[in-house]
Amino acid sequence: MNAISFYPLFLKCEKVTIDSRNIEKNDLFFAFSGESFNAATLAENAIDIGALAVIVEQKEFENEKRNIFYVPSTLKFLQDLAKHHRNQLEIPIIGLTGSNGKTTTKEIIHAVLSQKYSVQYTFGNLNNHIGVPLTLLSIKPQHEIAVIEMGANHQQEIEMLCEIAQPNFGYITNFGKAHLEGFGGFEGVIKGKSELYDYLKNNNQTILVNENDPIQIEKTEDYVSKITFGATTSDYQFEEFSKDNLVGLSYQGKQALSKLTGNYNFTNLCAAASLGFHFEVDFDQIKRAIENYLPTNMRSQVVEKSGKVFVLDTYNANPSSMTESLKNFKEFQGSKTIIIGDMLELGEESVKEHQAILALANALNFDEIITVGNEFKKVNKNSKSFENSKELSEYLKSNKIDSKNILLKASRGIALEQILEFID
Repeated sequence: MNAISFYPLFLKCEKVTIDSRNIEKNDLFFAFSGESFNAATLAENAIDIGALAVIVEQKEFENEKRNIFYVPSTLKFLQDLAKHHRNQLEIPIIGLTGSNGKTTTKEIIHAVLSQKYSVQYTFGNLNNHIGVPLTLLSIKPQHEIAVIEMGANHQQEIEMLCEIAQPNFGYITNFGKAHLEGFGGFEGVIKGKSELYDYLKNNNQTILVNENDPIQIEKTEDYVSKITFGATTSDYQFEEFSKDNLVGLSYQGKQALSKLTGNYNFTNLCAAASLGFHFEVDFDQIKRAIENYLPTNMRSQVVEKSGKVFVLDTYNANPSSMTESLKNFKEFQGSKTIIIGDMLELGEESVKEHQAILALANALNFDEIITVGNEFKKVNKNSKSFENSKELSEYLKSNKIDSKNILLKASRGIALEQILEFID
């Protein structure tokens, strides 16, 4: 059996899942196996509870009479099926990658385009070799545009995801110091993320370019099919403004204020607005989308609690995003405490990068600096330092933070949001 011969049965499925706990009637279940589990043992039960078909990679579990099908690799079959489904689609697909801001930008693009179209997009952070195929397979006949987020921490991952998703449009949010260990340094990050540009160029597709980013300019200067913003000569020209620590954009005298903090989010708004204009969404619709978008995913999320203002940015962190967060937070009015956690996956650069962030934090003269994690603990000799979020939570049970404004910023593995309930 191959993806093409199986495709008619796929079209009868309600949705595709890899989680046996989420199986509903007429679903297609991919029984992935791992070191400590074998989902193929659940194949018969999946059919019993309503799955239309199950894909397994262990021959002994095959039972075609019950629509339990054997393939040599569930992962490859998932990717092949997604690619075949993509080939049947006649809608524009927007591919999105970058070191910082991918998810926020994706969600704002979705919000903008949804003002006029039925848009499918990557749910949560399903942006890898499994998540991208799952997103593609969730595209239904009613959808008119899709926005596909692509994550990577090694070379050739974006190239592989592009071969599956085959984007017609592409945007790289930025090139930052993220996943330095996997990419082999900053130049490796640029090379790896630029695989999206390579695909788009090789297939005569359209690139969205921030002309305020010298790397994006350099990588696309010889390419004709592009949409531009960020410079006075760009296709779309926006101006930044802020109010009450929130960032907005203005276009030809009209303004849209978001619920996002950080001037780094201005670029994300510009990217979404530019794509909106390209797809003939008018400014009033763009304004509505921007002003109604509410971040709830621990990315640049502003939370008010007990008279304090929290900037909750604990989903991810790397030297580039941490630097921007600290500089932005410095502009807040009133007393300021920063609670910053380790930036993971930096490899040999880790000590140097954590030292640089701590030096910047000290230079910005925050009222209080608290660090969490072993990497910061190695370099933090003067400020309060805790091994993990649990240790800090215990400290906060009997010690108050007096500042009006509090920034929480760390990599996902630190789970820094856990301390929020202990701050009064």
